[in-house]
Amino acid sequence: MNELIEKSAELIANSKNVVAVTGAGISVESGIPDFRSEGGLWSRFPPEEYATYEAFLDNPDKVWELFYEIGDTIAKAKPNPAHIALARLEELGHLVAVITQNIDNLHYSAGSKTVVEYHGNAQMLSCTACWRKRPMSLSHRNHGAPRCECGGYMKPDVVLFGEPIPSQALFMGETLAKSCEIMLVVGTSAQVYPAASLPYTAKQWGATIIEFNVHGTPFTESVTDIFIEGPVGQTLPEILKRVEEIDKQKQVDKKE
Repeated sequence: MNELIEKSAELIANSKNVVAVTGAGISVESGIPDFRSEGGLWSRFPPEEYATYEAFLDNPDKVWELFYEIGDTIAKAKPNPAHIALARLEELGHLVAVITQNIDNLHYSAGSKTVVEYHGNAQMLSCTACWRKRPMSLSHRNHGAPRCECGGYMKPDVVLFGEPIPSQALFMGETLAKSCEIMLVVGTSAQVYPAASLPYTAKQWGATIIEFNVHGTPFTESVTDIFIEGPVGQTLPEILKRVEEIDKQKQVDKKE
């Protein structure tokens, strides 16, 4: 493992064009369970009943039971060392962007500046009638679906099943995948498209793929060049520490 950490750190330290793709696995250590895991949200709130746009239009109050549950979980969550490590890699000038499937806002909370949110952000609400936006509030919990000033129903600014990925996010994601030198694939199961296609695109365009996960995925045997196994809240900070050491040594060498 130490050799893999060292090799990955050297690659990252020698690049200024690294892109990270993150999935639910990066936020598990922040207390946000994978919706698909055993005992996860989908076991209590079947997505076909609670997480489709049609279900929202049919019964907003019912669907908001799920939204309030998600809101409670996210409100308690804090960025973990993996989120912070990615933000620091951006600050150091190696990472250019994070593309995330998560809706928890934790990358921004950790200090990341360039975040492409494929599935939206649950911290913001959007009116389904006039598209006005406002911050998420849990104060309406006992009053069903909140309403906009115009009378329309408010919905978290997230992508429900049956809704398209925002076109700007798709464009940015594809552009970053085709142009990056290194792609860090962090805590994603390779099950949800179109985000799951990004490592394949990056590989086709010549990128090195470094995967971080607690277990292997379809990426591991297909496009991954280096697989770092273990909790991402431990492995990413190890990479960061070594990158910082390499950067510091480069500065010393320049002065000599």
